Amino acid sequence: MWTEKLKTLDIILASGSPRRKQFFEDLAVDVTIDVRPVDEIYPEYLKGSEISDYLAILKASKFKETLTKNQVVITSDTVVWHKNLSLAKPADKEEAYQMLKTLSNDWHEVITSVCFTTAINQKTVNSTTFVKFKALTDDEIWYYINTFKPFDKAGGYGIQEWIGLIGIEEIKGSHANVVGLPTHLVHSMLIELAGC
Repeated sequence: MWTEKLKTLDIILASGSPRRKQFFEDLAVDVTIDVRPVDEIYPEYLKGSEISDYLAILKASKFKETLTKNQVVITSDTVVWHKNLSLAKPADKEEAYQMLKTLSNDWHEVITSVCFTTAINQKTVNSTTFVKFKALTDDEIWYYINTFKPFDKAGGYGIQEWIGLIGIEEIKGSHANVVGLPTHLVHSMLIELAGC
Protein backbone atom coordinates (compact mmCIF):
# COMPACT_ATOMS: atom_id res chain seq x y z
CA MET A 1 0.00 0.00 0.00
CA TRP A 2 1.43 3.38 -1.03
CA THR A 3 0.43 5.00 2.29
CA GLU A 4 2.72 2.60 4.16
CA LYS A 5 5.60 3.11 1.73
CA LEU A 6 5.36 6.89 2.12
CA LYS A 7 5.95 6.43 5.85
CA THR A 8 9.43 5.10 5.05
CA LEU A 9 10.36 8.62 3.90
CA ASP A 10 11.48 11.26 6.39
CA ILE A 11 9.90 14.29 4.71
CA ILE A 12 11.11 17.77 5.58
CA LEU A 13 8.97 20.70 4.46
CA ALA A 14 11.17 23.78 4.21
CA SER A 15 8.33 26.29 4.28
CA GLY A 16 6.77 28.49 6.93
CA SER A 17 3.55 28.75 4.94
CA PRO A 18 0.55 27.52 6.96
CA ARG A 19 -1.25 26.88 3.66
CA ARG A 20 1.45 24.47 2.44
CA LYS A 21 1.56 22.71 5.82
CA GLN A 22 -2.23 22.25 5.67
CA PHE A 23 -1.98 20.73 2.21
CA PHE A 24 0.33 18.00 3.50
CA GLU A 25 -2.06 17.32 6.38
CA ASP A 26 -4.90 17.09 3.85
CA LEU A 27 -2.80 14.68 1.75
CA ALA A 28 -2.28 12.53 4.90
CA VAL A 29 1.50 12.98 4.58
CA ASP A 30 3.56 13.53 7.74
CA VAL A 31 6.19 16.25 7.47
CA THR A 32 8.69 17.97 9.72
CA ILE A 33 8.89 21.74 9.30
CA ASP A 34 12.43 23.11 8.99
CA VAL A 35 12.80 26.60 7.53
CA ARG A 36 16.29 27.88 6.81
CA PRO A 37 16.63 31.53 5.74
CA VAL A 38 17.86 32.29 2.25
CA ASP A 39 18.16 35.53 0.29
CA GLU A 40 15.58 35.11 -2.48
CA ILE A 41 17.63 36.84 -5.17
CA TYR A 42 17.66 35.53 -8.73
CA PRO A 43 19.35 36.59 -12.00
CA GLU A 44 17.35 39.30 -13.78
CA TYR A 45 17.31 37.44 -17.09
CA LEU A 46 15.13 34.62 -15.69
CA LYS A 47 11.46 34.54 -16.73
CA GLY A 48 8.34 32.91 -15.32
CA SER A 49 8.90 29.32 -14.18
CA GLU A 50 12.67 29.82 -14.45
CA ILE A 51 12.41 32.16 -11.45
CA SER A 52 10.35 29.84 -9.26
CA ASP A 53 12.50 26.82 -10.25
CA TYR A 54 15.68 28.73 -9.40
CA LEU A 55 14.38 29.88 -6.00
CA ALA A 56 13.02 26.45 -5.04
CA ILE A 57 16.44 24.92 -5.82
CA LEU A 58 18.22 27.76 -3.99
CA LYS A 59 16.17 27.07 -0.84
CA ALA A 60 17.14 23.38 -1.06
CA SER A 61 20.84 24.26 -1.12
CA LYS A 62 20.69 24.93 2.63
CA PHE A 63 19.98 21.22 3.24
CA LYS A 64 21.97 19.37 0.57
CA GLU A 65 25.04 18.48 2.63
CA THR A 66 23.18 17.20 5.72
CA LEU A 67 20.53 14.86 4.29
CA THR A 68 20.55 11.22 5.32
CA LYS A 69 19.39 8.17 3.34
CA ASN A 70 15.60 8.33 3.73
CA GLN A 71 15.25 12.09 4.03
CA VAL A 72 13.49 14.18 1.39
CA VAL A 73 13.46 17.95 1.67
CA ILE A 74 10.68 19.77 -0.16
CA THR A 75 11.20 23.41 -1.07
CA SER A 76 8.93 25.57 -3.17
CA ASP A 77 8.37 29.01 -4.57
CA THR A 78 5.42 30.77 -6.17
CA VAL A 79 5.62 33.49 -8.81
CA VAL A 80 2.79 35.67 -10.06
CA TRP A 81 3.70 36.47 -13.67
CA HIS A 82 1.94 39.36 -15.42
CA LYS A 83 2.92 41.41 -18.47
CA ASN A 84 6.40 39.87 -18.48
CA LEU A 85 7.01 40.84 -14.85
CA SER A 86 7.23 38.84 -11.62
CA LEU A 87 5.00 40.25 -8.87
CA ALA A 88 6.65 39.26 -5.60
CA LYS A 89 5.34 39.75 -2.06
CA PRO A 90 4.38 43.41 -1.61
CA ALA A 91 6.51 45.42 0.80
CA ASP A 92 3.67 47.69 1.96
CA LYS A 93 0.05 48.73 1.35
CA GLU A 94 0.86 50.96 -1.60
CA GLU A 95 2.77 48.24 -3.40
CA ALA A 96 -0.07 45.76 -2.72
CA TYR A 97 -2.53 48.29 -4.18
CA GLN A 98 -0.42 48.77 -7.32
CA MET A 99 -0.18 45.00 -7.83
CA LEU A 100 -3.91 44.40 -7.50
CA LYS A 101 -4.66 47.42 -9.69
CA THR A 102 -2.51 46.02 -12.50
CA LEU A 103 -4.04 42.53 -12.11
CA SER A 104 -7.56 43.99 -12.22
CA ASN A 105 -9.64 43.08 -15.31
CA ASP A 106 -6.87 40.89 -16.73
CA TRP A 107 -5.38 37.39 -16.84
CA HIS A 108 -2.15 36.47 -15.06
CA GLU A 109 -0.17 33.30 -14.41
CA VAL A 110 0.50 31.74 -11.02
CA ILE A 111 3.52 29.45 -11.22
CA THR A 112 4.58 27.23 -8.34
CA SER A 113 7.78 25.20 -8.44
CA VAL A 114 8.50 22.36 -6.03
CA CYS A 115 11.99 20.91 -5.56
CA PHE A 116 12.48 17.42 -4.08
CA THR A 117 16.00 16.87 -2.76
CA THR A 118 17.48 13.67 -1.35
CA ALA A 119 21.05 12.78 -0.42
CA ILE A 120 21.65 11.49 -3.97
CA ASN A 121 19.05 13.12 -6.20
CA GLN A 122 17.16 16.32 -6.94
CA LYS A 123 14.13 16.95 -9.12
CA THR A 124 12.09 20.11 -9.66
CA VAL A 125 8.56 20.24 -11.04
CA ASN A 126 6.30 23.22 -11.65
CA SER A 127 2.70 23.99 -12.47
CA THR A 128 1.10 27.04 -14.09
CA THR A 129 -2.46 28.20 -13.45
CA PHE A 130 -4.11 31.02 -15.41
CA VAL A 131 -6.25 33.36 -13.30
CA LYS A 132 -8.63 36.14 -14.42
CA PHE A 133 -9.66 38.99 -12.12
CA LYS A 134 -12.78 41.03 -12.74
CA ALA A 135 -12.43 44.82 -12.82
CA LEU A 136 -11.74 45.55 -9.15
CA THR A 137 -12.83 48.87 -7.67
CA ASP A 138 -10.46 50.90 -5.51
CA ASP A 139 -12.84 50.38 -2.57
CA GLU A 140 -12.62 46.60 -3.01
CA ILE A 141 -8.82 46.66 -3.29
CA TRP A 142 -8.34 48.84 -0.22
CA TYR A 143 -10.87 46.89 1.84
CA TYR A 144 -8.97 43.69 1.06
CA ILE A 145 -5.53 45.16 1.80
CA ASN A 146 -6.61 46.80 5.06
CA THR A 147 -8.58 43.78 6.29
CA PHE A 148 -6.44 40.84 5.18
CA LYS A 149 -2.94 42.41 4.98
CA PRO A 150 -1.68 40.15 2.15
CA PHE A 151 2.00 41.04 2.47
CA ASP A 152 3.18 37.41 2.66
CA LYS A 153 1.63 36.47 -0.69
CA ALA A 154 3.08 36.73 -4.18
CA GLY A 155 1.05 39.15 -6.25
CA GLY A 156 -0.46 40.67 -3.11
CA TYR A 157 -3.44 38.34 -2.83
CA GLY A 158 -4.64 34.94 -1.65
CA ILE A 159 -7.21 33.24 -3.88
CA GLN A 160 -8.70 31.51 -0.82
CA GLU A 161 -9.44 34.88 0.82
CA TRP A 162 -12.19 37.48 0.31
CA ILE A 163 -10.61 38.96 -2.83
CA GLY A 164 -10.66 35.54 -4.49
CA LEU A 165 -14.30 35.00 -3.60
CA ILE A 166 -15.47 38.31 -5.05
CA GLY A 167 -12.82 38.99 -7.67
CA ILE A 168 -11.81 35.83 -9.53
CA GLU A 169 -13.94 35.37 -12.65
CA GLU A 170 -12.16 32.43 -14.23
CA ILE A 171 -9.36 29.97 -13.54
CA LYS A 172 -7.62 27.52 -15.86
CA GLY A 173 -5.53 24.90 -14.08
CA SER A 174 -5.01 23.77 -10.50
CA HIS A 175 -6.71 25.83 -7.78
CA ALA A 176 -4.38 24.32 -5.15
CA ASN A 177 -1.43 25.59 -7.18
CA VAL A 178 -2.67 29.18 -6.77
CA VAL A 179 -3.05 28.66 -3.01
CA GLY A 180 0.60 27.63 -2.98
CA LEU A 181 1.22 23.99 -3.89
CA PRO A 182 0.46 21.85 -6.97
CA THR A 183 -0.73 18.97 -4.80
CA HIS A 184 -1.28 16.60 -7.74
CA LEU A 185 2.40 16.87 -8.72
CA VAL A 186 3.61 16.64 -5.12
CA HIS A 187 1.63 13.46 -4.51
CA SER A 188 2.91 11.87 -7.74
CA MET A 189 6.52 12.74 -6.91
CA LEU A 190 6.28 11.35 -3.38
CA ILE A 191 4.82 8.10 -4.71
CA GLU A 192 7.74 7.91 -7.15
CA LEU A 193 10.31 8.59 -4.42
CA ALA A 194 8.79 5.96 -2.15
CA GLY A 195 9.11 3.43 -4.97
CA CYS A 196 5.39 2.71 -5.15
